[in-house]
Amino acid sequence: MSYSLWAGLGRCIGFVMRLDRMRIPLWLLGIVFFTLIVPPALSEMYGTQQDREVMAVTMANPAMTAMLGTGDLDHYTVGAMTAHQMLLLTSIVAGLMGILLVARHTRGDEEEGRLELIRSLPVGRLSWLNATLIVQMGVFTLLALATGFGLAMLSIESIDREGSLLYGAVIGATGLVFAGVAALFAQLSDSSRGTVGYSIAILMIAYLVRAVGDVGNATLSWLSPLGWVSKAEVYSANHWGPVGLMSALALLLFIAANGLNAIRDLDKGLLPSTSGKTRASRFLQSPVGLVLRLQRTGLLVWAIGMYALGASYGSILGDLETFLQNNEMLSQMIGEIKGVTLTEQFIAMLMTVIALGATIPPMMAVNRLHGEEKKGRIEPLLVRAVSRSRLLGGYVVVGLLSGLLMNALATLGLWSAGQVSTADGLRLGAIYGAALAYYPAMLVMIGLSIFFVGCLPKLISLNWLYLLYSFIILYMGDLLQVPHWMEWITPFGFVPRIPMDDAAFLPLFLLVVIASALIVASFVGFRRRDIEAP
Repeated sequence: MSYSLWAGLGRCIGFVMRLDRMRIPLWLLGIVFFTLIVPPALSEMYGTQQDREVMAVTMANPAMTAMLGTGDLDHYTVGAMTAHQMLLLTSIVAGLMGILLVARHTRGDEEEGRLELIRSLPVGRLSWLNATLIVQMGVFTLLALATGFGLAMLSIESIDREGSLLYGAVIGATGLVFAGVAALFAQLSDSSRGTVGYSIAILMIAYLVRAVGDVGNATLSWLSPLGWVSKAEVYSANHWGPVGLMSALALLLFIAANGLNAIRDLDKGLLPSTSGKTRASRFLQSPVGLVLRLQRTGLLVWAIGMYALGASYGSILGDLETFLQNNEMLSQMIGEIKGVTLTEQFIAMLMTVIALGATIPPMMAVNRLHGEEKKGRIEPLLVRAVSRSRLLGGYVVVGLLSGLLMNALATLGLWSAGQVSTADGLRLGAIYGAALAYYPAMLVMIGLSIFFVGCLPKLISLNWLYLLYSFIILYMGDLLQVPHWMEWITPFGFVPRIPMDDAAFLPLFLLVVIASALIVASFVGFRRRDIEAP
């Protein structure tokens, strides 16, 4: 019996909403909450227009433009400051939200066999995909409205209703674009790992293209949907055109995903995949080799992305150097440190962002063991001559080495591009030393992931919340005027910002000890606990 391509769509929508009844509210509450607490904090910290103009001077440099995008620095009201410092970042988070939610209900459900069961019922071929996309449209519409009306209700003079609604609409439209990107790659890739990896790669490329365009060629920014975020000029000119562009792009991606889904076979991707060798090498027969083989695509994409991220920052250091030399006021505000250039001081600030980004790939690599366990793929390994410790050890080695590699590649990209863009070049030793100082903190985050995998797999999501907390405190701590002790809750708060701060051995050593203890405890817990059934 054949059914309409859209048969059972309404029930599928209800089922998707039920499956995400916890995830969606948590995403929405988190984004809306952190959006609404920023304007009052800015209004309190920069109470006069003179204070805001001084802040605008500090933001009017290529490094900040590359990180945050362009803004209305000539009329730096509380609203313009909020849009400049928060809108791009929040849009990226919304894009990541769309990628993860769509990948879970498309390629993820298909990979785990749930979609085959659903399609055995009177459900059309396109119903599940479109149910997922319709739910995302509702979610991001709700996010846009909650953010927009929430900002308007703050009753801050420069945060008017039109700008607030545009602020929310930009965030929602960005989320829909990358939901469409994930839906498209769910048809192209043959795994959920590939879907998420390729989609996040597109997100990173969009960010890098926007950064290069905002600093150098404004036309280039129009090639990136993240570049359209700044083009909206929220709380300034309030252009709605970029929202229309993003909505149109999302619709095109949805249509393309539907077209590809209609012609491909279930559980197959349209991108060609090789069958592999008939016999495994000795390296592949080891746990480390197997883990690397399974995760090579994702790690390679992240490696390229981290190098490109560092290179994008390094490429604008020459403009930053010229800007600082010609801006006496900003030079006095930053201050002088003997033997340290102003450019190197900015690099020390960038290292925190780089280190947090470099922590994501090893955490994902380690957490993959829990995903394999839930799918029942580790039991065939454990019934052979592979102990639980050896299996976990393979993921530990890959996690630790990938963290070091990602940090080093981002640093190398920063240095190599900075060598070309700056007049006097950069000292590789100083830059790499500043990056290496963050590795013990990265080890704690990786060790915590390993601990959750080995001992408390059901709580593994807490580590991502902890990483998010670390980012918010370190990136927005001064903005939100949080107590200094809150930085000590995150391991990154103990890292000296070299070369501005002196290298301190004791806190870095203690971080290594904590990470080692977490890893040892994970081995003990993994040997003792039961393996989860698929």
